Amino acid sequence: MNKLSNTQRARILMSLIEGNSIASTCRMTGAAKMTVLSLIREVGTACELFHDANVRYLGTERVQCDEVWSFCYAKEKNVPEELKGKGFGSIWTWTAIDADSKLMISWLASDRSQEAANALIADLKSRTMMRLQVSTDGLSLYLDAIAKSFGEGECDYGEVIKVYGSSGPQPGMSPNSAASRYSPGRLKSIEKHPRFGMPSDQHISTSYMERWNLTLRMQNRRFTRLTNGFSKKIENHRFMLAITVTYYNFCRKHRSLGGKTPAMAAKLTDYVWTASDLLSLDLWTNAAAA
Repeated sequence: MNKLSNTQRARILMSLIEGNSIASTCRMTGAAKMTVLSLIREVGTACELFHDANVRYLGTERVQCDEVWSFCYAKEKNVPEELKGKGFGSIWTWTAIDADSKLMISWLASDRSQEAANALIADLKSRTMMRLQVSTDGLSLYLDAIAKSFGEGECDYGEVIKVYGSSGPQPGMSPNSAASRYSPGRLKSIEKHPRFGMPSDQHISTSYMERWNLTLRMQNRRFTRLTNGFSKKIENHRFMLAITVTYYNFCRKHRSLGGKTPAMAAKLTDYVWTASDLLSLDLWTNAAAA
């Protein structure tokens, strides 16, 4: 890693952040595969530590949560018996976003279990100071997780239930065609259900969370469907996820925020970060460790 200039390292990092695979990044930058993987581990570790230490004491009031599917090594049905339970197969990325600042507050790459839901909500609570209104989809795991972390009277919680039709977007399309299998179903209805406290019906929504899911799949190649860019190791999957989240929070400007980044809107920084700032986090990490 010491042989690369900061400009070269920034070029590699931006290539990965903009949705390129490791192989294509190597072709564009001339870097070796192991160099790219080493950079992912180095910057990913620094991003994890920086987020854990600094994204705290937030004045967030409205939060949206969701979980995104991806896989490592192979899809669940194709994982060899001897590799099951070792980080291979389906990976569910649990996320919690501030609906006002668009800041990604908490995330977790794990399975789709009650323990994972509990961990996400507990982490969310530890980073916020205000009474929250939380919105999720209809996954029942959230209900128990929120009840465990917040208790009655400490949180307003509502669910958004979306009902989709089974037919493809075009009437008369064959259900066996590729266009039908890879097209989203038609949205038939949206129902909002208060669960805890007194959530405002107007703000029971997961729209910002779903927009983040699109951003994640566009900017992180490991989440792009129907490609061979999926993760081969769960550790690298988590490192790249940490880089994506930190870039999104501190570097990516939003038109809806007047050109600010989510971190600026949440008052965690006062300027737009660059790739060089992300690369300097390893210096911050080393100083913090010392």
